[in-house]
Amino acid sequence: MLFRVKHSVKSQRKVYVKSGIFMFFLFPLQISLVHAETSYFSNIKNSFGKLIAPEPTSSAYKVEMSSLSQYSMDTSRVAELPQVIRPQPGQGVVNPMAVALPRKMGLIDAVHTAVQRRPEISQSVSQLSAQAASIDVAKAAYYPQISGGLGTGDFTTGERGRQVISLNATQVVYDFGKIKTNVSVEEARLTEEQARVLISLDQIALEVADAIINIKRYQEITKIAQQQIEGIGRIAEIANLRAQAGISSQADPIQAQSNLEAAESNLLIQQTQLRQYQQRLRNLLGFDVSHVEWVIPEKIVQQAHLYQDPDFTRIPNMILANAGVEVARLQKNQARLSSYPTFNLKGSVSQAVNGRNPNNNEDDGFYNSIMLEASSNFYQGGAMRSQARAASFAEEAARAQVNTVYLDVQDQIRLIREQIENKQKQMDVLAKRRSTTARTKELYQEQYKLGTRTVVDLLNAEQAIHSAAQEIEAARYDIYAAIVQYIQVTGRTRDLYALNDISIQGFEVQP
Repeated sequence: MLFRVKHSVKSQRKVYVKSGIFMFFLFPLQISLVHAETSYFSNIKNSFGKLIAPEPTSSAYKVEMSSLSQYSMDTSRVAELPQVIRPQPGQGVVNPMAVALPRKMGLIDAVHTAVQRRPEISQSVSQLSAQAASIDVAKAAYYPQISGGLGTGDFTTGERGRQVISLNATQVVYDFGKIKTNVSVEEARLTEEQARVLISLDQIALEVADAIINIKRYQEITKIAQQQIEGIGRIAEIANLRAQAGISSQADPIQAQSNLEAAESNLLIQQTQLRQYQQRLRNLLGFDVSHVEWVIPEKIVQQAHLYQDPDFTRIPNMILANAGVEVARLQKNQARLSSYPTFNLKGSVSQAVNGRNPNNNEDDGFYNSIMLEASSNFYQGGAMRSQARAASFAEEAARAQVNTVYLDVQDQIRLIREQIENKQKQMDVLAKRRSTTARTKELYQEQYKLGTRTVVDLLNAEQAIHSAAQEIEAARYDIYAAIVQYIQVTGRTRDLYALNDISIQGFEVQP
């Protein structure tokens, strides 16, 4: 008995050992099965989640240029104007689409050319057209709303083979002015878009006028820089002759050559500025402007009304700000009316096919009805009250924007007037300086011949004359630039550049 027990124990131990070894080898398999079971249920959970909610969009926080750049660009609509050429004597225009390059062009003609072709104006006009269509969308709510469709029977019953053809019509009877307010909001937004078109027109006109003024500026300064090179060149020639004759120091020609090289460098700088503004104007007008003579009409200065109080009701930025106030006020009214009921007259017609009509329970039955329906949003978790509060704050912000525009315009007007007055005073002083310097140069030339003055004094006098001339021209065109900016700030662009009563890419401004 004891032997059997021991044998049983040993046998059990062997069994336990074998079972442990077997379980040891099964342990990785159990882990794999648990992992597979977890993954399986996780996939089921994810698949079910996609049925009831979309996956979060993570691509918004990553930018892949390879995907962003996968589009085709059509530049045919932003190409420059037809080829502009200068016909040669005795030759006709070879290309029938070519346009003769004007030899002289006025600032107003340039503004008209730019506003007729710039894509900024096209964009503003297109946005205006889209907003005009939104008004029609809002007005459509006044008219009957007709809908129809085809539905099947309940798939869980024996009526799954049935079809029901229905036609429904709804007409608003009374809504406490909801539709009217919606239309008014869209009309106020239309005023905003109209103001944005005016802002675009004013900006393009300002850019054209500023480019022409700076071209004229650097054309004059370039001429002065060339005159400076010629004047210093004559001094350098005299210094060389005197040095070769032993009358003056050998350092005089070197000093004169150094000043000549500085003058040549100054000429290159002014020419670079000139070409930059010519390129800017070419981009605005669409043709080469390097050989065009520009004319700035005197009426721009005379009719700018520099010292008259501006009419703020005609300033596009002020129009835009006031339209924003009107939009905010109407949206506040929208929020207030959203809790009021709407009364609709509803009519419906339905025809069952291959089954019963659920409206009258007749086989292949026909059903029609007319009813009066009243609906209202009584409670939405406080959303309507929050919308009204948000609209009130938006109205306050819009009114603050009006005050901001008013102060900005007043500030710019005062700064421009101050700048013009100071530039005029500066021109008077510079004219006296140039006259005095010219007289000084004549005296220095006589004293240089007598040996009582050095070539440095003569070069400095020459430099001072042309420096004063450059500053005079710079001040003159600073005044022109300030005036065209004043015209834009005070909303007189369309009056002075004759942009009223003409079609500008389908848009017309009537004074």
